[in-house]
Amino acid sequence: MTKKLTWIVRVTFWLYILYVYLTVYRQGSFYSFLLLNTFLGYIPIEIAMHMHKTQPKLIYWGLFLLWLLFYPNAPYVITDLFHLARMDPYNPTNGLMSFDLHMWLNFTNLVASAFGCALMGMWSLEHVAQTLQARFKLRGWIPRTSLALILTLAASIGIYVGRFLRLHTAYLFIEPDAVIKQLIAMWNPRMLIFVIFMTIIQLIIWAAIAIGRQLINQYDSQNKLL
Repeated sequence: MTKKLTWIVRVTFWLYILYVYLTVYRQGSFYSFLLLNTFLGYIPIEIAMHMHKTQPKLIYWGLFLLWLLFYPNAPYVITDLFHLARMDPYNPTNGLMSFDLHMWLNFTNLVASAFGCALMGMWSLEHVAQTLQARFKLRGWIPRTSLALILTLAASIGIYVGRFLRLHTAYLFIEPDAVIKQLIAMWNPRMLIFVIFMTIIQLIIWAAIAIGRQLINQYDSQNKLL
């Protein structure tokens, strides 16, 4: 990502977070959780912006560990879409969808946070996978796909931890013993099925972005548009 694009992404996220703070959080809305969740979802994106294949080992692997700990927060925001269930979009008199702008604003906020964090989070995963490939001199789509699968699988476990154990990444530093005990005790068939569901969702997003980028680049090249 170029320095210009980096700053566009950074400023856009911070403006959106400020918007959520002023119009949602300070108003005491039920959707105030979007402030913290969006901020946590942005952290791995920011960390990935500072990762490069030529960095010294200590710096690179330190950033990689931080990214790995915080990355699940990005796709985690997708699960916030379940809060759409609190909305009652249908008019009880005619059964049609209501034209309630306040309801649609809440819908927009939820979807914007989920899509923004999930899509840019997936960019961070792709970027991290690229730096790993470069450092280990792994070429081809098989290593790239394998890295994507491993990282999304790890993120899916993190989503389960955040959604059902209600543990944030910061708790690893605040109460490490209690967190480790819960992490050891959480494994069961139902948990693994949930992890598979979340992995499928992430891989669909990853594949859609990769295929879409390939098709766009191919069309541009064939028609000499760029």
